[in-house]
Amino acid sequence: METLTVVHLDEALVAVHKPPGLLVHRTALDSKAEDFLLQRLRRQLGQRVYTVHRLDRPTSGVLVFGLTPAHARTLSASFEQRRVEKRYLAVVRGYLEKTGCVDYPLQDEPEQPLREAVTDYRCLARVELPVAVSRYPTSRYSLALVLPRTGRYHQIRRHFHHIHHPLIGDTTHGEGRHNRLFRKRFGVHRLLLHAVALGFPHPDTDAWINVTAPPDRQWRTLMRTLDWPGDDPASIPS
Repeated sequence: METLTVVHLDEALVAVHKPPGLLVHRTALDSKAEDFLLQRLRRQLGQRVYTVHRLDRPTSGVLVFGLTPAHARTLSASFEQRRVEKRYLAVVRGYLEKTGCVDYPLQDEPEQPLREAVTDYRCLARVELPVAVSRYPTSRYSLALVLPRTGRYHQIRRHFHHIHHPLIGDTTHGEGRHNRLFRKRFGVHRLLLHAVALGFPHPDTDAWINVTAPPDRQWRTLMRTLDWPGDDPASIPS
């Protein structure tokens, strides 16, 4: 079982770099899963840890847990009160505008009411590949810095689908033709969505802390191949 990369650890919380494809915890839909991040981390640290937030299974990046129930409750309250700054990197189809905001309500579950969902973004880089995927002789893609203000189910993936810039590697809300291009041309068989940084008040001191999860080797290789920023958190604008 692969050891998780710990990017922050103190007396109140632990932050790890979640690899793509790993469940955070067992769910009703994945009740037979034997390997999930929560279990790995408990074994690795030799103690219980408590869930604060989550990332979708295919998403990689920084994930925070409380080391006691009280710390987890305080951290969770910061998320609910929107005292948390989240920064993601995403690769999407097409050329994005320089900056944008998607304000489009979403349902967390099919039978639940629509709830406010807001995602800001900035286009960091663009590329045009000499490959015909549809009726055009070339294919265009953008690297986005994504700054969600809310945290709805699949929010980033659904919002970029809504504005006709689906994420590459998204098998639920994306486009298969573009996913296949990245698999064939770059060997990328994953969702290109990475939680690169998280800022929040410390549950004991209320001092602001920033935690980063450097992109993994495959992400860095792709960024270098496309001559894009994003292979180091320090290179990404705040």
